Amino acid sequence: MNSIKVRLPQLLTWLGKAAPDILLLQEIKTVEEKFPELEIGDAGYNCAVFGQKTYNGVAILSKRPIEDINRGLPGNVGDPQARYIDAVVSGVRVASLYLPNGNPVNTEKFPYKLAWMDHLVDHAANLLANEEAVVLGGDYNIIPADGDVYDPEGWKNDALCQQAARARFRTILNSGYIEAFRALHSETGCYSFWDYQKGRWQRDEGLRIDHFLLSPEAADRLQACEIDRDPRGQPKASDHTPVWCTLGE
Repeated sequence: MNSIKVRLPQLLTWLGKAAPDILLLQEIKTVEEKFPELEIGDAGYNCAVFGQKTYNGVAILSKRPIEDINRGLPGNVGDPQARYIDAVVSGVRVASLYLPNGNPVNTEKFPYKLAWMDHLVDHAANLLANEEAVVLGGDYNIIPADGDVYDPEGWKNDALCQQAARARFRTILNSGYIEAFRALHSETGCYSFWDYQKGRWQRDEGLRIDHFLLSPEAADRLQACEIDRDPRGQPKASDHTPVWCTLGE
């Protein structure tokens, strides 16, 4: 999202066009009290928000009631950054997460990323024990494989490609989750993020870092998962574009 205040008009336009039942937002960069709940409510959506002034922040929007809301990644006690929220919508546990970037790798930011991922690995495993449909969606700041970045060699030392981070991502998959887009698409060169600099969007030099991880109960209902590139080409666009998936009843 890269700031809900700046991109509210684009968000409302997309909601009117795409009309998703549930929308997961990351990097809203505002506290809950200043989240535009009235405008979004007028568009037909309930809101669950875990905000932070200026940085981070995540939210769940839903046409249906949002129940059993948890703010903050379980087990990550004392983390000051608003990066995780989950709730139940129509019997599905849905999480919106904004995983730390981790750059530069040689600073405290990368160990923080790995520690955050360790808590996510544990939480994801605990959710599986409940045998419920779970969707962990959002900006993972992980490029899962070289085919998910326009220049693998140029990005090999970036935090998003580090093997320690990729290994933790795979640990979640190996525990029983599937990655929705890759489950349905084998092709490479599909991206969800393009930097604002150096004409990356115009040259289609992007990254695939926004993912849906589904528990077995949710994976059994997976019907589609696609990347909507159109919003990235609009004026004042976010550097991310929407990724969506459809679950059957």
